[in-house]
Amino acid sequence: MTIRVLVADDQELVRTGLSMILDAQPGIEVVGQAADGRQAVSRARALRPDVCLFDIRMPGLDGIEATRLIAGPDVADPIAVVVITTFDLDEYVHGALKAGARGFLLKDAGPELLVQAVHAAAAGDALIAPNVTVRLLAAFAATDRRSRVLPPVVPLTGREEEVLATVARGRTNAEVADELHISLSTVKTHLGALMDKLGARNRVELAMWAYESGRMD
Repeated sequence: MTIRVLVADDQELVRTGLSMILDAQPGIEVVGQAADGRQAVSRARALRPDVCLFDIRMPGLDGIEATRLIAGPDVADPIAVVVITTFDLDEYVHGALKAGARGFLLKDAGPELLVQAVHAAAAGDALIAPNVTVRLLAAFAATDRRSRVLPPVVPLTGREEEVLATVARGRTNAEVADELHISLSTVKTHLGALMDKLGARNRVELAMWAYESGRMD
């Protein structure tokens, strides 16, 4: 099944380059481009792509607000968004994830990681550039804890706590399975249960909850 992608970046050279990289991949098709945030939101709503690739710094409406409008917690039918930027700033990453992004990459991440992020977002998962994942979550945990993260209505089981901790350390499903000596299908079952109990939409939100609740101290 072909993954349909919308690319939004205010720099034409970057926008064209990203589109060429993705169009060259089997199973990925760039169905539209946008040069600013408002155009990105409008085209995303009109085209309903599987994944949107948004730059953070765009005129009119930045990538974080554009993400919130099409993928935020209040959006009934959200579209998957991967945010990509030149700037390795924690507040950007945190803002993008809070707005509903399913991935965060730096523009120097390379084609392989870009394609992985698009596939992950299309599959309902999330991917963040490895060099920012744990650092980001730990740095903002104390700040967000002021909002008093609520405990789950249904308590987590011991195994769910273990899976949550490994996910919060940035482990993939395969690495979680190997570390906890369980099958991949069991990992996915526990992840589904965790998302239901915590009201999370993907593994990044699970990891953020783990840090914000103080479990990773």
